[in-house]
Amino acid sequence: MWQQLLEQIKKGDTKALARSVSLVENEQDGYEQLLSQLPQSNAPITGITGPPGAGKSTLVDGLIQEMVEDGKRIAIICVDPSSPFNMGALLGDRVRMNRWYTHPNVFIRSLATRGSMGGLNPKTIEVTELVKAAGFDHVIVETVGVGQSEVDIVGLADTTVVVVVPEAGDEVQTMKAGLMEIADIFVVNKSDRPGADAYVKNLRQMLAPAFHSHPQTIPVLKTVAHEHQGLNELYQEIRARNPDGNLENKSWLFTQRLLQVIEKERMKNIDSLQLRNDVQEELKKGSFNLYRMAVRYR
Repeated sequence: MWQQLLEQIKKGDTKALARSVSLVENEQDGYEQLLSQLPQSNAPITGITGPPGAGKSTLVDGLIQEMVEDGKRIAIICVDPSSPFNMGALLGDRVRMNRWYTHPNVFIRSLATRGSMGGLNPKTIEVTELVKAAGFDHVIVETVGVGQSEVDIVGLADTTVVVVVPEAGDEVQTMKAGLMEIADIFVVNKSDRPGADAYVKNLRQMLAPAFHSHPQTIPVLKTVAHEHQGLNELYQEIRARNPDGNLENKSWLFTQRLLQVIEKERMKNIDSLQLRNDVQEELKKGSFNLYRMAVRYR
């Protein structure tokens, strides 16, 4: 099954790609073999992140238009909050992109966080590799909405765009430990609102190289996404980015994911129910020692 899907993916078959994403996300038989045989692709990845309500989905919708008009094939991976009942994605924001669902050069897939921290789905890396293998020119990953601890996107994306709104005000101070360090481009969306110019000025002062670890001044762009203002400038800024400038962050994220894959492989023969029974027996005997048992199961 996976061999056939692989060949179809290489040909750009979006239906096969959608089935493959489900195969990987649900860890069905053959998903590891499929992933291990994917061809290499250098398609750039742009991450769109920022606090909830900043207009990320509307911004992505406008970026899709800019890229399609530039003749690009675009894949969009949207990471949504999980339903508390079935762990599926809550797709409320996706209605803002509904005009692209049937477009031949656009592929959109929503993934649920499934309780994962970091603003991403546990399988986002794998799904990103799948869509890159399908021959798309550019991949956009929109996170669930991000805070100080949810910054995995910086390791995955070649360019990280942080979207904020003028009303953020003093919230920028609380974001510094997280978002301020990950942004390659800052976008002040909804900049037609009062106080936008002052907010942009303050943000640029905070992002000046003298006060920040970033070696260059981080661009701060104004957009009004629902009116498509400023989106061409944002797209041109993304195009001008060096895709090889994120090697260190990317290596850390992939190392952590590799450790998780190895850990899962080594743990697959351990029966958690049997392990619990063994612990219970040791506790009854009064001889339980956590690390001694760990050595036994290595």
